[in-house]
Amino acid sequence: MEVWIGRDGERHGPYKEMDVRQWLRSGQVSPQDLGWYEGLADWQPLSVLFPDEVGVAPPAFTPPPAPSYDAGIRASDAPALADYAGFWKRVAAYILDALVLWIPNMLLSSLFGANEAAETYLQAKLAAGSDPQLALQAFDTYLHALGPALMAQTVVTWLYFAACESSAWQGTLGKRALGIRVTNLTGGRITFMRATGRYFGKLLSAFILCFGFLMVAWTQRKQGLHDLLAQTLVLNGRPGEQPSQQSPSSRDQGSLSA
Repeated sequence: MEVWIGRDGERHGPYKEMDVRQWLRSGQVSPQDLGWYEGLADWQPLSVLFPDEVGVAPPAFTPPPAPSYDAGIRASDAPALADYAGFWKRVAAYILDALVLWIPNMLLSSLFGANEAAETYLQAKLAAGSDPQLALQAFDTYLHALGPALMAQTVVTWLYFAACESSAWQGTLGKRALGIRVTNLTGGRITFMRATGRYFGKLLSAFILCFGFLMVAWTQRKQGLHDLLAQTLVLNGRPGEQPSQQSPSSRDQGSLSA
């Protein structure tokens, strides 16, 4: 197992588990230093990860040189643990995606007769006057005519989001333009099925008066309801880019969030 060590807002490693255990016993690292390995959702103190190795309080942490076995393992393989995309950046990406989808959605509306249905409904509503029964009949007819277009638009939008977010891009055109990506909880690429669950989770986020989207503004890892349901994160940076390190002063004192 390979372990990353974090302290004062910086990550070091990865290191072999046996080395980390030896450093704990010898006092080269502190039990209060944070550790992460693949499969963990959050960073944990080394005293929690390796309770049997905790000894006396050690001196300040000096990162040992990374051994040669980590060649080919990039720091970006660990999640960019405090580099979550903010609320307004995600809103801007969504607006760009809406513009991208506007043309195919308009073509589908025309192809499936939604525009003609809207015009017919307007005329029927005017003809109904103050008769509520005729107005309801006109609206019912309009909904039936609109159904195929709405279904086609939903399928196209679902495929756009799910295919792009599960691709090597890890995001839609809007997200890529803003330099953000969708990942699993360990910073990796998500599957098409997870991306599908995330997309339809947005329907629930919207159904509760968009409260699920607003959750991005205050949750610890800037997750909306659909992110929590699909167990995904939205991080800054495109796939393959080295995440920027924040200075220790920009973080909470003595903590490194995951």
